[in-house]
Amino acid sequence: MKSWKESNLIMNPIKNRSQIDFRKIVIFGAGKIGRSFIGQLFGSGGYKVIFVDINPEIVSRLNKQGSYKVITKGEKDEGITVRNVQAILASDLKKIAEAVSTAGILAVSVGKNAIEKVIPLIASGLKIRYIQNPNQPLDIIIAENMIAAADFMKGRLIKNLPADYPFNDLIGLIETSIGKMVPIMTQVELEKDPLMVYSEPYNTLILDGKAFKTPVPEIKGLTPKNNIKAWVDRKAFIHNLGHATAAYYGVYRHPSSVFMYEILDDSEVLQFTRDVMLQSADILKDAYPNDFTINELEEHIDDLLHRFRNKSLGDTILRVGHDLTRKLNRDDRFMGAIHLAGKFNKPYDKILKAMSYGLFFRAKDNEGNLFQSDVKFLNALSAELKKTFVNYLNFDPEEDRIVIEKLKDLYETLRNDTVNQ
Repeated sequence: MKSWKESNLIMNPIKNRSQIDFRKIVIFGAGKIGRSFIGQLFGSGGYKVIFVDINPEIVSRLNKQGSYKVITKGEKDEGITVRNVQAILASDLKKIAEAVSTAGILAVSVGKNAIEKVIPLIASGLKIRYIQNPNQPLDIIIAENMIAAADFMKGRLIKNLPADYPFNDLIGLIETSIGKMVPIMTQVELEKDPLMVYSEPYNTLILDGKAFKTPVPEIKGLTPKNNIKAWVDRKAFIHNLGHATAAYYGVYRHPSSVFMYEILDDSEVLQFTRDVMLQSADILKDAYPNDFTINELEEHIDDLLHRFRNKSLGDTILRVGHDLTRKLNRDDRFMGAIHLAGKFNKPYDKILKAMSYGLFFRAKDNEGNLFQSDVKFLNALSAELKKTFVNYLNFDPEEDRIVIEKLKDLYETLRNDTVNQ
């Protein structure tokens, strides 16, 4: 019995093999991270950049201009033009398959909820690639802030590929730690140039150096690491945790504030945020002794706090703190750090206190509205705290019993303080 590959070759004989362009990257997702970070790094490194996106206006404009601008917002704004750019609409299955089959490298930056939709698109190109260039591996950079991102991608790709596809030999799934902050642009700015994106000066892409099937591209800003899990945890339990801490404690003290730099001008908010991040660093130091020292982590914290206070980014408290059911979830920044602390018998009282302020987060948008899913969560919380932790945040009523009780006490204390203010 012939394999799927042999059958395809007989039915569709290939007269001219499609050549792989090793200086071409196909990026699924032409959003802020896709353009300001991945596209900018590879475009500046001499790669041809091809975006795949669902937005017809973005796709059309990219193809018409063949370039776009990235404005770095720091003490002084700097503009970078990314050239040699094309785009494919996500509905153009034939072009996407052809682009994947001939790419030098792939990247995915669409958000966790949309990955399921791009998997079949990638798989269709991988099938063609295997027929035309059966011995040529392809690395896929997963530019998403996800836990176990490679396992997630592998499981779903395999379901979309033939049973005899040699996945482990041909596909490198490269997990990353995305530390770049990209602010929300105003409607006026977007209308002025829909392709332009703002970003901070930080431009380091930490990725899993051991997962590549081909040589790591020699691109400025790519920083391969041997133990990517340590760096993913550092991002979640220091950067993400610290950012949310500042938003939650800051808006608790200053309910009318809008921007992150405003609340971090309060020395108490700044110090509390730093103390929480340092407690998490102490946990990470014990969890990954071969990857981090406490001095290195402290330097990283102070650099992050400096970046959080960047006025030019115009980063809002709402953007940083909203989506409570994700950010306070059992598998996210606060509870992830707390569970890791339990493994190494480390204190986590400051982290838990920071989390408790998130239970009172009520930052509003320009129209005076709360984030919709946050409203449901906060309403449920005021009615039945323990049940809300289990139903909305996926807490385990037994394993997380102690944390639930401590959070309940902190919640009651803060609620009484709020009433008495």
